[in-house]
Amino acid sequence: MRDVVKEEGRGKREEGTLPRPSVLPPPTSLLALLGWTRTSYAFFGAFCLLAFLIGYVWWPLLSEYLATFNPNYPWYVQFDWLLLGDFAFMTLLIMARPDLRSDGRIVLVGLVGGLVIEAWGTQTHLWNYYTAERPPLWIIPAWPIASLAIERMVRIAEMGGGKSAKWLLPLPASLFPRAWTIAYWAIFPAFLALMVWFVAPTFDKSLTWAALAASALIVVTPTDHRRAVITFLCGSGLGYFLELWGTTRECWTYYTFETPPLFAVLAHGLAAVAFWRAGLLAGWLWEIVAGGRRMRSPEQHS
Repeated sequence: MRDVVKEEGRGKREEGTLPRPSVLPPPTSLLALLGWTRTSYAFFGAFCLLAFLIGYVWWPLLSEYLATFNPNYPWYVQFDWLLLGDFAFMTLLIMARPDLRSDGRIVLVGLVGGLVIEAWGTQTHLWNYYTAERPPLWIIPAWPIASLAIERMVRIAEMGGGKSAKWLLPLPASLFPRAWTIAYWAIFPAFLALMVWFVAPTFDKSLTWAALAASALIVVTPTDHRRAVITFLCGSGLGYFLELWGTTRECWTYYTFETPPLFAVLAHGLAAVAFWRAGLLAGWLWEIVAGGRRMRSPEQHS
């Protein structure tokens, strides 16, 4: 009897008389996946305000760029789709599950770190901007925006493969426990060797030696190898598209004239690791200071 009922039900479903299970997610599932909150929209508003202020303060640069449009050609042919794609991708990422406390630290570290990196590169002429500024202040806000986006990428990567993110390193189970350590010591020393080769023409600059020393210190000091490798890969991935836009549009040019050079792409990965670790250090110092204040407060009131 049950078999007869099953066959009848299967036949009616095939004829479309019975409702099929819905394959569409509920309207709120997309927002749940993106993790947008009121703070997300505040971030979006702040991003738009920042873009407006940059365009207003550096209007001569923006007007010069707009003057390159030729009315004799369709607008969609001349539109910078790569730039739009880069910033649309980062905007969607920074809106995902924001946290004012941790994100504020990321923004601060990104601003300071970006200024230091741009000052080193432009002062040593490893790369130069078309405005000949050393460094141009209008590019500095892009660093904390990219830092926020990379932090979200790392979070998504860890969520997609669990805390171990095994999909990033498809290795046998017997090798996986130490795979992140092996990957770390394969990737980062190789990058340092590439960095030494790339910056060799500027060995006469003290800033270059300071950058090499800082990079080596970041690599050799103890850290979470898994998180470092994931951060490096995410930073390099985003860095490729940012460097592709900047070098092909001649917004900035490296001394090798590559579009872009491999070092520049991977340098975004190391910068992401440096910013992440600097953020951890800043948070640790803040906890010490805040804890010290709480410990001293009873004595101050006695």
